[in-house]
Amino acid sequence: MTIPDLLKEAEEKMKKSLEATRHEFTLIRTGRASPVILEHVTVNYYGSDLPINQVATITVPEPRQLLIVPFDRNALGAIEKAIQKSDLNLTPNNDGTGIRLNIPALTEERRKEFIKTLHKKAELGHAAIRNIRHDCINHLRALTKNKECSEDEEKRAAEKVQKLTDQYIAEIDKAAKLKEQELLEV
Repeated sequence: MTIPDLLKEAEEKMKKSLEATRHEFTLIRTGRASPVILEHVTVNYYGSDLPINQVATITVPEPRQLLIVPFDRNALGAIEKAIQKSDLNLTPNNDGTGIRLNIPALTEERRKEFIKTLHKKAELGHAAIRNIRHDCINHLRALTKNKECSEDEEKRAAEKVQKLTDQYIAEIDKAAKLKEQELLEV
């Protein structure tokens, strides 16, 4: 593998890590209703575990409320059970045709908990980026050891990898800061 290929591969992996981290940030509840918070809820529907969005439509009729309308009314009970079993700490209100989830306003304590979770997820994103840098630098060393590139080329490539690492870590920090501001909004 050539140095430009290594750099390109490292950048692609870093982009994927950034996107994965941003996606993890969207799963943190902010007091506003968002269908994304139900993404990890699976419903046991006729013996199969399906994501909730495959058995129902999820809409946001009000800023602090989600409305879940199943494609099949027989699934209402299963959806309700799945939400109760999830770690969302939300109480589903079944009205016979759909389920309403009221998102409570965040308390100061809850906000601080979510911010801690946010920082943990950001740190995991940083670690993923650093691991990609580490792998790339190991590949560069192997190229130098096998006499496929010079030490100067290795050094220049390592500097480029470090710049990419700094850039993507800054992107994660920027996304975390935006999410933190969103969490602190009252």
